[in-house]
Amino acid sequence: MKLFGAIATSVALLAGSMAAAKDLSLSYFMGPKHPMNGAVFTPFADKLAEVSGGALTVTQFAGGALNSAPPKQYSILLDGVADVAFHLPGYTAQLFPVATSVTTPNMCDTAVDCTEAMWRAYDVIEKEFDAKILALWANSPQVLFSKDTAIRTLEDINGKIVRVTSAQDIPFAEALGASAVSQPVSVINQNLANGVVDIISIDPSAALSFKLHEPANYITTNVPGAGSAFVLLMNKGVYGALSDEEKGWVDAASGKWLSMEGAKMYDAIAQKALDVSAKNGVEIINLSDDEAARWDAAIQPAMDAWMASEVGQGLTGADVTKLMQGN
Repeated sequence: MKLFGAIATSVALLAGSMAAAKDLSLSYFMGPKHPMNGAVFTPFADKLAEVSGGALTVTQFAGGALNSAPPKQYSILLDGVADVAFHLPGYTAQLFPVATSVTTPNMCDTAVDCTEAMWRAYDVIEKEFDAKILALWANSPQVLFSKDTAIRTLEDINGKIVRVTSAQDIPFAEALGASAVSQPVSVINQNLANGVVDIISIDPSAALSFKLHEPANYITTNVPGAGSAFVLLMNKGVYGALSDEEKGWVDAASGKWLSMEGAKMYDAIAQKALDVSAKNGVEIINLSDDEAARWDAAIQPAMDAWMASEVGQGLTGADVTKLMQGN
């Protein structure tokens, strides 16, 4: 009887320990070797396990294991398919007009600068999401990857099909004389290789993360643009069901510090991506300041229209710009 009692006590203690431990599923569609895993997803998981003493853990589901369609990341989070999900607001730009405003040409100059811009507007951006924001960051300003045509002047982009990240970018690409289409990153390598699009507009790191240096023969830099928004989100119901102590652990493992890690990663690999591309035979074309000024002049009517438009929550484009730029 004593032995039975000891065993029963041990089983009860083990069951209690198992019940106390909680594991969160984290969904993202890139591979596990993507730099964002090392900069954001794993640091969040490691920090959460550290501050909670192992009571809260994270299991990563990479490569679309929980969702193979990148634009649906926000939907699977709301539906409870994942507890935590990485999402690009630009894929569903109509839902997040303030967050995606960071991609407005010349809004910011680096990934860190763009991330700081979004955090200045955090109180407004937070209202756009029906989820707990764990991290909010941006990548480096866009460059143009092209295969068959070197983009050296404004005339070279005229009539070309350009892939953009967000619907927010379309009016500016069209102001340059191009036709714009928004596509997820999961198809851009194949679409450039097969000629579905002529140009991919994306940050330089895509040369490495999505091997764009393979189909591309040219990369054009110093074009009008800014960073694209990224978010790591937790299902609101999952967060709400946590105890106050558990919420404190999640808060400590997330926030601006985690966001800045993502931004610093993008700035760190931007030049490396260009250097690797050049070593692999890709021609790097840097628009002169005079030529860049021609591009800025071409998009000015689209910029004026955006500044005057209502973006969301009663804010115009001009209001959002002032907010993000700290004016």
